[in-house]
Amino acid sequence: MADIKPTAVKAATSVNPPKTGNAISWIAPIVCILIGFFIWRVLLGSASNFAKPDPDPSHWFWPNHVGPKGSLVRMYEGGIIVPFLISCFLIVVTFVVERYLTVSKAKGSGDINEFIRKVQFNLANKEIDKALAECDKQKGSVGNVMKSGLRKYKEMITNTELDTDQKVLNIQKEIEEATALELPMLEKNLVFLSTLASVATLIGLLGTVVGMIKSFSALGDEGGGGAAAAELSKGIAEALYNTALGIGTSAVAIICYNMFTTRIDSITYGIDESGFTLTQSFAANYK
Repeated sequence: MADIKPTAVKAATSVNPPKTGNAISWIAPIVCILIGFFIWRVLLGSASNFAKPDPDPSHWFWPNHVGPKGSLVRMYEGGIIVPFLISCFLIVVTFVVERYLTVSKAKGSGDINEFIRKVQFNLANKEIDKALAECDKQKGSVGNVMKSGLRKYKEMITNTELDTDQKVLNIQKEIEEATALELPMLEKNLVFLSTLASVATLIGLLGTVVGMIKSFSALGDEGGGGAAAAELSKGIAEALYNTALGIGTSAVAIICYNMFTTRIDSITYGIDESGFTLTQSFAANYK
């Protein structure tokens, strides 16, 4: 019988899968919407903040208070769209903080390029354990992927059944599996920032249109008198508050989204460089 050449066997990745729970993605928006309405109705819309509070108790949901006593309280006059814009801003802030903590942890400690150079030096000297120790010091996504690949690298050194190409393929597969576990964690929840970057502007535009409709409706109803001028100015103020909140929220979301994608691209490049380093080193040192 002809000898059967052993083939590479796909082994389970040595990287522990990160926790995939993402309750914050649906809890945070709901909580932020409730807080946004609370800020608008209870804090800004408190009767004590106005010179002429609405005496009608049937208007509990949206009292028609007149004469705000402070510039911040004037946001209440922006209308019912304002609490949704406040909620959008709170959602953006929530996920900016969440992504900052996650991406900072994934980046690890120290410079990624310096870490890769140290691993390359240790591999060139065939000091695998020192390279693994550098991964423990890095404590980031690049270190996790590199550590997973190094474990397979070390295993393949003592493997006598596979040829060099099959060993390199096994190392590459291990790196790909480890990468597949790390990258989704980095990109998770960025969709909230990219979505709100556009949606906040549209909601602000909606509030602007509603405010302008009220302004010109009041102008037509009153026939251009003093009361009409007051309603006109109130409607324009409503429009401008919505515009400012929408644009401000969108600007924060865009800036933070671009900042995070840039940092994630840097980490991804480091992961790719790690895989290239391991496969090329093994192919050169263990022919």
